[in-house]
Amino acid sequence: MSSNNDLMLDVSQTAELKLAFRRNGWNNAEIKTLLEGGILANVLKVIKGQAEIKMIERLIDCDSAPFVPDGLSVEDHKKGGMFKFNPEKISLYLSKKQKKGSIGGYDLRKELADKPVMNANVLDYLLARPELIPKEWKGKYIFFWGTIYRDSDGDLCVRYLGWNGSEWDWYCNWLDNVFNFGSPAALAS
Repeated sequence: MSSNNDLMLDVSQTAELKLAFRRNGWNNAEIKTLLEGGILANVLKVIKGQAEIKMIERLIDCDSAPFVPDGLSVEDHKKGGMFKFNPEKISLYLSKKQKKGSIGGYDLRKELADKPVMNANVLDYLLARPELIPKEWKGKYIFFWGTIYRDSDGDLCVRYLGWNGSEWDWYCNWLDNVFNFGSPAALAS
Protein backbone atom coordinates (compact mmCIF):
# COMPACT_ATOMS: atom_id res chain seq x y z
CA MET A 1 0.00 0.00 0.00
CA SER A 2 1.41 3.42 -0.95
CA SER A 3 0.90 6.82 0.57
CA ASN A 4 0.54 10.18 -1.19
CA ASN A 5 4.27 10.71 -0.62
CA ASP A 6 4.97 7.64 -2.82
CA LEU A 7 2.88 8.96 -5.75
CA MET A 8 4.49 8.21 -9.09
CA LEU A 9 2.89 8.93 -12.42
CA ASP A 10 3.48 6.33 -15.07
CA VAL A 11 3.91 7.21 -18.73
CA SER A 12 0.25 6.61 -19.61
CA GLN A 13 -0.99 8.86 -16.76
CA THR A 14 1.37 11.61 -17.85
CA ALA A 15 0.08 11.29 -21.42
CA GLU A 16 -3.54 11.40 -20.14
CA LEU A 17 -2.80 14.61 -18.24
CA LYS A 18 -1.17 16.17 -21.28
CA LEU A 19 -4.16 15.27 -23.48
CA ALA A 20 -6.63 16.55 -20.87
CA PHE A 21 -4.80 19.89 -20.63
CA ARG A 22 -4.75 20.19 -24.43
CA ARG A 23 -8.42 19.15 -24.80
CA ASN A 24 -9.47 21.82 -22.30
CA GLY A 25 -7.46 24.62 -23.90
CA TRP A 26 -4.69 25.02 -21.30
CA ASN A 27 -1.42 26.71 -22.21
CA ASN A 28 1.99 26.25 -20.57
CA ALA A 29 1.70 29.42 -18.44
CA GLU A 30 -1.66 28.27 -17.06
CA ILE A 31 -0.27 24.82 -16.23
CA LYS A 32 2.65 26.47 -14.44
CA THR A 33 0.23 28.61 -12.40
CA LEU A 34 -1.77 25.50 -11.48
CA LEU A 35 1.39 23.91 -10.09
CA GLU A 36 2.36 26.91 -7.95
CA GLY A 37 1.35 27.53 -4.33
CA GLY A 38 -1.66 25.69 -2.98
CA ILE A 39 -3.83 25.64 -6.08
CA LEU A 40 -3.62 21.87 -6.55
CA ALA A 41 -4.49 21.35 -2.86
CA ASN A 42 -7.65 23.38 -3.47
CA VAL A 43 -8.47 21.37 -6.60
CA LEU A 44 -8.18 18.21 -4.53
CA LYS A 45 -10.69 19.67 -2.04
CA VAL A 46 -13.14 20.15 -4.93
CA ILE A 47 -12.63 16.53 -6.04
CA LYS A 48 -13.21 15.31 -2.48
CA GLY A 49 -16.40 17.37 -2.20
CA GLN A 50 -14.95 19.70 0.46
CA ALA A 51 -15.10 22.83 -1.70
CA GLU A 52 -16.74 24.08 -4.87
CA ILE A 53 -15.82 26.31 -7.76
CA LYS A 54 -17.91 29.43 -8.22
CA MET A 55 -17.81 31.33 -11.50
CA ILE A 56 -17.14 35.06 -11.27
CA GLU A 57 -20.13 37.20 -12.18
CA ARG A 58 -18.93 40.02 -14.39
CA LEU A 59 -21.31 42.99 -14.43
CA ILE A 60 -20.86 46.01 -16.67
CA ASP A 61 -22.69 49.22 -15.78
CA CYS A 62 -23.93 50.33 -19.19
CA ASP A 63 -25.84 53.23 -17.59
CA SER A 64 -22.72 55.03 -16.35
CA ALA A 65 -21.07 57.83 -18.29
CA PRO A 66 -18.67 56.45 -20.90
CA PHE A 67 -14.97 57.19 -21.22
CA VAL A 68 -14.48 60.31 -23.34
CA PRO A 69 -11.20 60.43 -25.27
CA ASP A 70 -9.36 63.75 -25.57
CA GLY A 71 -10.76 65.93 -28.34
CA LEU A 72 -14.16 64.21 -28.34
CA SER A 73 -17.48 64.76 -26.61
CA VAL A 74 -20.42 62.40 -26.22
CA GLU A 75 -23.15 63.05 -28.78
CA ASP A 76 -25.38 60.09 -27.87
CA HIS A 77 -25.07 57.36 -25.24
CA LYS A 78 -27.70 54.61 -25.14
CA LYS A 79 -27.90 53.28 -21.64
CA GLY A 80 -28.23 49.54 -21.27
CA GLY A 81 -28.57 48.84 -17.54
CA MET A 82 -26.37 46.28 -15.83
CA PHE A 83 -25.05 43.85 -18.44
CA LYS A 84 -23.99 40.45 -17.14
CA PHE A 85 -21.01 39.75 -19.35
CA ASN A 86 -21.09 36.52 -21.27
CA PRO A 87 -19.50 36.44 -24.74
CA GLU A 88 -22.37 34.22 -25.88
CA LYS A 89 -24.76 37.11 -25.10
CA ILE A 90 -23.02 39.36 -27.64
CA SER A 91 -23.77 38.89 -31.31
CA LEU A 92 -21.96 40.53 -34.18
CA TYR A 93 -24.34 42.21 -36.61
CA LEU A 94 -23.72 43.01 -40.26
CA SER A 95 -26.31 44.80 -42.40
CA LYS A 96 -27.25 43.30 -45.75
CA LYS A 97 -25.26 46.06 -47.45
CA GLN A 98 -22.16 45.25 -45.37
CA LYS A 99 -22.44 41.59 -46.34
CA LYS A 100 -22.53 42.58 -50.03
CA GLY A 101 -19.90 45.34 -49.80
CA SER A 102 -20.26 48.39 -47.62
CA ILE A 103 -22.67 50.95 -46.16
CA GLY A 104 -22.22 54.57 -45.14
CA GLY A 105 -21.91 55.27 -41.43
CA TYR A 106 -24.98 57.51 -41.21
CA ASP A 107 -27.12 54.92 -43.01
CA LEU A 108 -25.82 52.15 -40.75
CA ARG A 109 -26.55 54.26 -37.66
CA LYS A 110 -30.19 54.62 -38.83
CA GLU A 111 -30.42 50.88 -39.46
CA LEU A 112 -29.10 50.15 -35.96
CA ALA A 113 -31.41 52.66 -34.22
CA ASP A 114 -33.90 50.01 -33.07
CA LYS A 115 -31.34 47.29 -32.34
CA PRO A 116 -29.79 46.49 -28.90
CA VAL A 117 -26.37 47.99 -29.70
CA MET A 118 -23.70 47.74 -27.03
CA ASN A 119 -22.23 51.01 -25.81
CA ALA A 120 -18.61 52.05 -25.23
CA ASN A 121 -18.73 50.92 -21.58
CA VAL A 122 -18.56 47.33 -22.83
CA LEU A 123 -15.62 48.17 -25.09
CA ASP A 124 -13.71 49.74 -22.20
CA TYR A 125 -14.56 46.84 -19.87
CA LEU A 126 -13.12 44.41 -22.42
CA LEU A 127 -10.00 46.50 -22.99
CA ALA A 128 -9.33 46.35 -19.24
CA ARG A 129 -9.78 42.54 -19.38
CA PRO A 130 -8.51 41.44 -22.81
CA GLU A 131 -8.50 37.78 -21.77
CA LEU A 132 -12.33 37.94 -22.02
CA ILE A 133 -12.36 39.04 -25.67
CA PRO A 134 -13.43 36.14 -27.90
CA LYS A 135 -10.59 34.85 -30.09
CA GLU A 136 -12.97 34.86 -33.08
CA TRP A 137 -13.00 38.66 -32.96
CA LYS A 138 -9.41 38.90 -34.17
CA GLY A 139 -9.33 40.15 -37.75
CA LYS A 140 -12.55 42.12 -37.26
CA TYR A 141 -13.27 45.63 -36.05
CA ILE A 142 -16.03 45.40 -33.45
CA PHE A 143 -18.10 48.61 -33.27
CA PHE A 144 -19.96 49.81 -30.18
CA TRP A 145 -22.71 51.93 -31.73
CA GLY A 146 -24.45 52.64 -28.42
CA THR A 147 -22.07 55.57 -27.88
CA ILE A 148 -21.57 58.17 -30.59
CA TYR A 149 -18.91 60.87 -30.18
CA ARG A 150 -18.40 64.29 -31.78
CA ASP A 151 -14.98 65.74 -32.52
CA SER A 152 -13.99 69.42 -32.31
CA ASP A 153 -14.81 69.89 -36.02
CA GLY A 154 -18.37 68.67 -35.43
CA ASP A 155 -17.88 65.29 -37.11
CA LEU A 156 -19.47 62.18 -35.57
CA CYS A 157 -17.56 59.01 -34.87
CA VAL A 158 -17.99 55.62 -33.19
CA ARG A 159 -15.33 53.74 -31.25
CA TYR A 160 -14.36 50.18 -32.07
CA LEU A 161 -12.21 47.38 -30.75
CA GLY A 162 -9.44 45.98 -32.91
CA TRP A 163 -6.38 43.74 -32.67
CA ASN A 164 -3.27 45.68 -33.69
CA GLY A 165 -1.07 42.59 -34.14
CA SER A 166 0.15 42.40 -30.56
CA GLU A 167 -2.73 43.61 -28.36
CA TRP A 168 -6.31 44.84 -28.36
CA ASP A 169 -6.87 48.58 -28.63
CA TRP A 170 -9.64 51.04 -29.44
CA TYR A 171 -9.96 53.29 -32.47
CA CYS A 172 -12.57 55.64 -33.97
CA ASN A 173 -14.24 55.62 -37.34
CA TRP A 174 -16.10 58.64 -38.61
CA LEU A 175 -19.68 58.26 -39.75
CA ASP A 176 -18.71 59.93 -43.05
CA ASN A 177 -16.76 56.75 -43.85
CA VAL A 178 -18.07 53.39 -45.06
CA PHE A 179 -18.37 50.22 -42.99
CA ASN A 180 -17.74 46.85 -44.65
CA PHE A 181 -18.04 43.13 -43.82
CA GLY A 182 -15.12 43.34 -41.36
CA SER A 183 -16.87 45.99 -39.24
CA PRO A 184 -19.72 44.32 -37.32
CA ALA A 185 -21.75 46.02 -34.61
CA ALA A 186 -21.77 44.43 -31.15
CA LEU A 187 -25.37 43.69 -30.12
CA ALA A 188 -26.80 42.31 -26.89
CA SER A 189 -28.55 39.06 -27.73
